[in-house]
Amino acid sequence: MRQYMIGKSLRFFFLFAGSVIWAGIWLTGFSVVHWLLYIPAVFFYFAAITGICPGLLISRIVFGEESKT
Repeated sequence: MRQYMIGKSLRFFFLFAGSVIWAGIWLTGFSVVHWLLYIPAVFFYFAAITGICPGLLISRIVFGEESKT
């Protein structure tokens, strides 16, 4: 699982990007926004809090790329 961990700067980026998406959802209206927009917002916060990037995990499974570490 260590190969899926991200650094502090990327964690901050995901926190910022997730906050911008959640602000957009809030300004548009929670009942108006399509449910698909919640997925990246949740993934960004999950990556920022835990340090494990779901997008990196999924892309490595799909493309079969191995970690070099």
